Amino acid sequence: MSKIKNWTLDKLKQTIVDQQAGEIFSDLYGEIGDTGSGLQRIHELLLGRQHDVTHLFSAPGRTELGGNHTDHNLGKVLCAAVQNDTVAAVQPRTDGKIIVRSEGFSETFKLDISDLKPHSTEQGKTTALIRGVLAGIDAHGGTLGGFEATMTSNVGVGSGLSSSASFEVLIGTIVNELYNDGLIATEQIARVGQFAENIYFGKPCGLMDQAASAFGGILKIDFANPDELEIQKVAFDVESTGYILMVIHTGSSHADLTDAYASIPLEMKAVAGEMGVKVLRDRSYEQFLDQSIDIRKRLGDRAVLRANHFYAENLRVDRMVASLEAGDFEAYLTNVQYSGNSSQSILQNAIPPRSKGREQGLGFALGLSRLFFEERGRGVARVHGGGFAGAIQAYVHEEDFEAYNKLMSTQLGDDAIQMLHIRTTGASKILNLPY
Repeated sequence: MSKIKNWTLDKLKQTIVDQQAGEIFSDLYGEIGDTGSGLQRIHELLLGRQHDVTHLFSAPGRTELGGNHTDHNLGKVLCAAVQNDTVAAVQPRTDGKIIVRSEGFSETFKLDISDLKPHSTEQGKTTALIRGVLAGIDAHGGTLGGFEATMTSNVGVGSGLSSSASFEVLIGTIVNELYNDGLIATEQIARVGQFAENIYFGKPCGLMDQAASAFGGILKIDFANPDELEIQKVAFDVESTGYILMVIHTGSSHADLTDAYASIPLEMKAVAGEMGVKVLRDRSYEQFLDQSIDIRKRLGDRAVLRANHFYAENLRVDRMVASLEAGDFEAYLTNVQYSGNSSQSILQNAIPPRSKGREQGLGFALGLSRLFFEERGRGVARVHGGGFAGAIQAYVHEEDFEAYNKLMSTQLGDDAIQMLHIRTTGASKILNLPY
């Protein structure tokens, strides 16, 4: 148990050296992510704890690289874990109680592992996610136990980097390490996170976010068989290419967009239904084309366009992976741009329906970015994640970064740009604190 009441930054650095964890910390936070800033966050977390600490855990946020809006129809996605993470200073408890404090929340979240049933009053609340993860682990034969944790996160709510998945996977990883010797499979940790969000929290979601956080690195995920995902790690260092991966926050809000997000899988599945199946993945593109004329008459053009996007995105994910494996980053960027164009104009998830054209933060940011990149002959930008509001994603050459940063900061605010570092380490225990 950590007996040091006043951790110094030097003591933290020495602990990392003693446990030969320097490489892990470099991977977690990287040069772009600023390792120094990462250590400072952890140092402040240790100083602010209200209990002794035995372990430090980290679970990353994620960014979607390709496969926009395909997982809900059992398509293919390309995603990556990033340096923004949720970190927990943890101590086991012997009384079966879970106590979680988190920076930015005035409430202390408490529950007992003996009560794992869903509570209707908890829907949409943090406690529901904790209880749901515990219930998911228990249902699959895992061992539960109590713990106390103090957390900090820079995976901002609404950042498009999936703060909820980072939190869910972190809780699962803590229980796995403390009480199951780390033997629960990584995919299972991701699945219990999804279970908690779907059933206990009350929010429908796919499995991409949780899988990216749990596994780390760049992942191609094929959802063709929901019970046995095909997960492929893709070894590639984006930072070695001279390009910087980033998200640009447009300042537009996700509020009141539930129906807009829901319309995409609903319309795709409606097209699938016209072909006699539940999801588009169960029919080929050729079969879709054979029936598209009749489907257009019955469902209209937008549903058919969105189905077309699905089939094209699946092909693009394969091409993006092949390009990365061949070391052809320019070919990869070409498909990133195709993906972005398809999301904006064919899938149509850049303009919030409620705005009647007045609010187009994503379109504005994409327009600025594309003109900037066209003038320089390099760089791409695309819709990031669900779309309609929030953030776009861009690959900016390092020589153009200062000019691009100035442009976007002037137009969208000083904090608009966030540089991303892809970390290869998924959710894990990153340090023991035995002193």
